[in-house]
Amino acid sequence: MSTPHGTGGAESGPNGLPTRLAAVAAAHHEGLEVSVCCGRPGAPPAVAHQADRPHYAASVIKLAVLLAAHRAGALDRAVTVREEFASAVGGTYRADRADDNDDEPWRHLGREVTLRRLCHRMICSSSNLATSVVVEHLGLERIAEACPEGLVVRRPIGDRSAAAAGLTNTVTARAALRVLQALLDTGDPRLLRPLREQRYTQEIPAALPPGTSVANKNGWVTGVLHDVALVEPPDAPPYLLAVCVDGGPEDRARSAIHRIAEASWLDRLRLAPAAPGTAGPEGEE
Repeated sequence: MSTPHGTGGAESGPNGLPTRLAAVAAAHHEGLEVSVCCGRPGAPPAVAHQADRPHYAASVIKLAVLLAAHRAGALDRAVTVREEFASAVGGTYRADRADDNDDEPWRHLGREVTLRRLCHRMICSSSNLATSVVVEHLGLERIAEACPEGLVVRRPIGDRSAAAAGLTNTVTARAALRVLQALLDTGDPRLLRPLREQRYTQEIPAALPPGTSVANKNGWVTGVLHDVALVEPPDAPPYLLAVCVDGGPEDRARSAIHRIAEASWLDRLRLAPAAPGTAGPEGEE
């Protein structure tokens, strides 16, 4: 069976019919490698296109760091903010202020700050310094335990020696969806607050109608752009959407994410219902 506009065989959605999201996810996006996973909280994905393809994870790992801090019961602990940390390959590395997205944690060097506050900046402003402080306190092993299958964290962000030694962090679209689902499953609405207060909303949120409630975390480096979000339409149940893109310039990658997010919105009523008894976005069934 042929598919329109070279969609490459769109996967089936509800009732066995190709959805607009499936068609757009599987379309040719100017040579980009695009992975998509989308579905209701607690339910199997309604659309999955190359959902198990590994991508460089970038800042998506910060969701696993947040989850690990919660599971360790550590969010209300106060720790000293510093800029030198243990490397995954021995020795130390220093966080690079010029390569960070957030000045706020740097103003607390040498002072004690709670992990909750650091995690908030780690997510809403994608602070690399805050991430390194939290990772150092928890340890990579504990963070790895919080990662669903498909999300691999082998080094801290900014650990150039470990990167040069071949240690890298990878994520799949399915794993990005699962780690966001795991945060929902905690039943603690405070964990979603930094995603709801996200400063970087140029990807999935920007493609949805103004005023739509979205909790998202994106990640980017040269040639890589990802976003994973909880979308809460006013006229449909909430849904989760993860899009991972690599292989092209940022503007083309963002355009691909916008097309996919727009299609997810058009299909918001067609996605399968959430699993019975699944915790909702605010921890209520």
